[in-house]
Amino acid sequence: MIKKIVLSFDLDFTLINNQKGIINSFNFALRKFNLPELAEVKIEKMIGIPLEKMFGSVSDINPTQLTNTFREYYGEKGIYQSSLLPGIKEKLDELKDKKFTLGIITSKRQEMAERIIKFLQISSYFDYVIGETEEIKSKTDPKIKEYLHKKFPGFKFIVIGDHPKDAKLSLNLKCPFIGILTGHHSSKSLESVRNNRMVVINSVKDLSVDIIYSLL
Repeated sequence: MIKKIVLSFDLDFTLINNQKGIINSFNFALRKFNLPELAEVKIEKMIGIPLEKMFGSVSDINPTQLTNTFREYYGEKGIYQSSLLPGIKEKLDELKDKKFTLGIITSKRQEMAERIIKFLQISSYFDYVIGETEEIKSKTDPKIKEYLHKKFPGFKFIVIGDHPKDAKLSLNLKCPFIGILTGHHSSKSLESVRNNRMVVINSVKDLSVDIIYSLL
């Protein structure tokens, strides 16, 4: 039995529900630049892609300015409008007991992701948190693969997430993918990215050791 396994989780809508904080921060930035607010459902559909791309798709204003304003609100208020999805802490306990190595790869800024998991009291479960930094701008950055293989030589990896970008990350890492349906993407949209060495389940709480080993 393979014991050296890294389970790499997405954050938003895989481990946490941060919809309220993201929507409020997004519309705060739009209001500050005298732009009309977006309906919640429109923002929901964009969650998971980099903020500058989100703002660039709805306005001609410099997306960096809008992104900085979003982060200003998010850092003060939005971060505290998040919660763990049902059963997450219990599942993380179980996976750690089974000696899996756990990590997070997110489109969020790394510093913000670290603050959120500390606030939600799950930071101790994770051996690494990789988010957006000056060096890493997206989940598809090749530096992520370099970092992981250097940090965990000889380990097997599995990516777990709700977004097609998580499926793309798994392709970049040449590892299996477990799709989660607690976000805003269907199994069809996840399966459109890859069609082998993957499984789609309803939520992280449905993750089992049998599912993990079936992919390796």
